[in-house]
Amino acid sequence: MLVLSSATGGVEDLPPFDAGALISQWGIAPLPLVVTVWATGLYVVGVLALRRRGDSWPVGRSIAWGVGMLAFYLATSSGLAAYDTVLLSAHMVQHMVLSMVVPLSLALGAPVTLALRTLPRRPRGWLLAVLHSRLAKVLGFPPLTFGLYVISPWALYFSGWYEASLRSTYVHEMMHVHLVVVGALFFWPIVGVDPLPGRVAHPFRVLLTVMTLPFHAFLGVTIMGQKTLLGGDWYPALHDGPLGAWLPDPFEDQRLAGGILWGAGDLVGVVFFVVLFAQWVRSSMKEAEREDRRLDRLERQERLAATEVTAPDRAPSE
Repeated sequence: MLVLSSATGGVEDLPPFDAGALISQWGIAPLPLVVTVWATGLYVVGVLALRRRGDSWPVGRSIAWGVGMLAFYLATSSGLAAYDTVLLSAHMVQHMVLSMVVPLSLALGAPVTLALRTLPRRPRGWLLAVLHSRLAKVLGFPPLTFGLYVISPWALYFSGWYEASLRSTYVHEMMHVHLVVVGALFFWPIVGVDPLPGRVAHPFRVLLTVMTLPFHAFLGVTIMGQKTLLGGDWYPALHDGPLGAWLPDPFEDQRLAGGILWGAGDLVGVVFFVVLFAQWVRSSMKEAEREDRRLDRLERQERLAATEVTAPDRAPSE
């Protein structure tokens, strides 16, 4: 059964939340559908264009892009999205997917590099102008993106923004956009696959990743220990309505949501750390290979120079 749901209604007939509901309670959300279809389609067109002219494109990047778009669509259109205003724990899973899994996967897909290799001359020039603009440099400044990434969740849950997202479909959708955009601003330069402003050396990338882990853990623990409910009276009102027959206690669900934020943040952070470490090792190996080739060239040049110096004079005698 497909259902249409929004932040303000359409939840009265939802069945108990379980694995079956994730599959059965799909929603038809126009914006996520359009974004997913166009983003996936354009990426596939770019890869096919490269192959037609005989160039290769890493399969791993295509898989990463596909995983990112699939995660985005599942988070915004599956049963998880149908329950994201009913259960804070379901919302928290959605939050982690949109703010960490989706940006990281899309960044590993290197869409900017693909676009620069496949776009016609004029659009490619426009893209390069954007990449070298002052705005791009500001948005790619690592301390700024790090601050946005770690402060945004606190601003979301400890201000009126979260309750507004529960009561307004527009604010709800903008929150999803915000989570993906802020996550992309943080992850994209750190992953370092695309030629974006703000790329830093691998040690600093690893440091930034490690620094995010305590912030997620502290926020999760703080939510678990809250004596007031996030979202005001939204969840108690649902609990007193038709859904109260199966909804958990709002405080118990809030503690579960905090635990999800804590555990999932650390888990994805560790995965990202592994990705960065692998990139660092691969980069170091390539740098070592380049240095070996440079030393080999110098050695050949020295041997050639020594041979020329010690070679006998073959000039004809008078």
